[in-house]
Amino acid sequence: MYAVISSGGKQYKVEQGETVRIEKLPGEIGAPFSFDKVLMVSDGEKIQIGTPVLDKVTVQGHIVEQGKAKKIIVFKYKRRKRYRRKQGHRQFFTAIQIDSIEA
Repeated sequence: MYAVISSGGKQYKVEQGETVRIEKLPGEIGAPFSFDKVLMVSDGEKIQIGTPVLDKVTVQGHIVEQGKAKKIIVFKYKRRKRYRRKQGHRQFFTAIQIDSIEA
């Protein structure tokens, strides 16, 4: 069984027992979290698709990590103008382990 959830403006395909990294959410490590914006659920035979979300379907999980992703380098450059800007960025994330999909 898997589901497609929406969080932080992105969509994620999740299964029970899987750990997924999403945009930073408030909460402590070990705290339960539930996703109400479930776009699709499939149990192998039957597929339910929401318009745009499914009612009475939730995905339960708990927070396993709060952290920062790997650093990326942003480099702006204009030729012949001696203009260069180098900047690093590390995006905050939350890792959530999926406990159950309740359809």
